[in-house]
Amino acid sequence: MHGSLEDLYVEVDMCAPGWERIVDKNPPVELCARDIIFGEGPVWDKKNQRLIFVDIIGDTIWSWKPGVGKEVILNPSVKANGLALDLENRIVVAGWGGRTVFRQEHDGSWKTLADKWQGKKLNTPNDIVVKSDGSIWFTDPPGGMYNVGMVGPDVQRYLDTQPVFRIAPDGKTLSIITEDTVYPNGLCFSPDEKILYVCCSRERVIRAYDVKPDGTVGPKRVFHQYTGPERGVPDGMKCDVAGNVWCTAPGGIWVHDPSGKPIVRIKTPGHHPTNIAFGDDDWKTMYVTNIGSVTRFRVNIAGVPSR
Repeated sequence: MHGSLEDLYVEVDMCAPGWERIVDKNPPVELCARDIIFGEGPVWDKKNQRLIFVDIIGDTIWSWKPGVGKEVILNPSVKANGLALDLENRIVVAGWGGRTVFRQEHDGSWKTLADKWQGKKLNTPNDIVVKSDGSIWFTDPPGGMYNVGMVGPDVQRYLDTQPVFRIAPDGKTLSIITEDTVYPNGLCFSPDEKILYVCCSRERVIRAYDVKPDGTVGPKRVFHQYTGPERGVPDGMKCDVAGNVWCTAPGGIWVHDPSGKPIVRIKTPGHHPTNIAFGDDDWKTMYVTNIGSVTRFRVNIAGVPSR
């Protein structure tokens, strides 16, 4: 990336009929934050009009406000990764290198919500979402034990599987949702929360699960399998209000219709995109964390609001 991105624009390809309802052909890209080694975990905090994101290798949770710039929320952050907001607008963190899930309390202190499963230390919590009932769902692959620049003090693995976990609305009860994925990464719910989507980075696939009223899920099914030669794996994922699934994946940001069919691929300039978040008052600004920066551009459809 060379200096400002003010003169750069998004490009689109793989355009299926009707793709224009998703994004314009060449929306301009704005550089929000530079000098981010490995950006991840973006979430828009509408109450405070800010983007919250992490720099995993930089070991920091950041906020960014238009006209203000970036400010430190937590450093060191135990190599924090995914972020979400709970029903009380508190920051909930997948503590990748520290192998915990934790939350910022209203007084600014930090509370551990999960660090063990049946007495054994978690792998390395990666991505995290909060459901409207207050339950917290997170993926737990082991990458934070061996990814260069992202490891914490303990690199011993204790769990045999790589689960998707759920913390019940009481904030105490931890359960395994599924452990049938080789390397679970990004996850999100459909707008009505009846479907859970989970990326598997190793198999380059997005799987879908029907969510049951009791907080469990039905059998997995393939939502989309990526097969192209481009660099990248399915990683960060969000849904828009129409139920389309947006995913940072090989070659850019893919937008899939609710059946899994690609509608359009958005090729972002600069560095490789790692994750995405809809934001601003109308939820039509796409914030992108990258290796190297955080950028944003406008889209034509609103995302499902974060809490």
